[in-house]
Amino acid sequence: MIPVEQQQEPTGTPQVRHTEHEAQADLLTALRLCMTGKLRCSEKTRRPSAATVAAVANALDGGDFYPHEAIAAFAWPMLLQAGGLAQLTGGRLGLTTRGRAALTRPPHLTIPQLWQRWLNNSLLDEFSRVEEIKGQRSANVLTAAKPRRKLVGQALAGITPGEWSSIDGLFTDMRAAGLDPVVHRSERALWKLYLEDPQYGSLGYDGYHGWSLLQGRYTLAVLFEYAATPHRHPVRPPGRRPQ
Repeated sequence: MIPVEQQQEPTGTPQVRHTEHEAQADLLTALRLCMTGKLRCSEKTRRPSAATVAAVANALDGGDFYPHEAIAAFAWPMLLQAGGLAQLTGGRLGLTTRGRAALTRPPHLTIPQLWQRWLNNSLLDEFSRVEEIKGQRSANVLTAAKPRRKLVGQALAGITPGEWSSIDGLFTDMRAAGLDPVVHRSERALWKLYLEDPQYGSLGYDGYHGWSLLQGRYTLAVLFEYAATPHRHPVRPPGRRPQ
């Protein structure tokens, strides 16, 4: 789940996680868990079960990005499916021929392929991970996820390698470049999205559907769950946790 409300992190020095080696170790760990038949997903949604998420979280090198939040642990089973490394049979994930081959090749060769395949997948709309925003399943509310995702991918590709970039800076650059991953189909659709109460919490009201709440939350879901999880780049959580 990607929380909507901002929560202050404990005071102190921000933690810097150099995930280059973590991502490579986690890929192999996820593949081995598939090989043992320990990962289960819904046949309908292909999302990992709670027990699967817990199993992956316990095996991650360094743990998940934030305590008590399933981010990378949720993402790995989805990434393996999107990447063609695992397939769902009878509710269990099993390795494909490509997945078995990935166990024997350097992980850094597989990881970029996972990201490229994720950009083109139709398994999941990352906005659904912003669970506090209700009404997403109503008809004709959300735009197609793949075009939105590609805009985020384009924005991330434009970040200067080897330099820190703030979330606010990324948002500013995206808006300046016209990279606008709009999540709602129309102004009318906004009224069907809400927080807590469908009438009083509707996002259709003026001031309740700003860029950071909708496009920004979607971008963060892609960034933290599906870009940061497999990518070989340093990750520094901001002063406030992802929203």
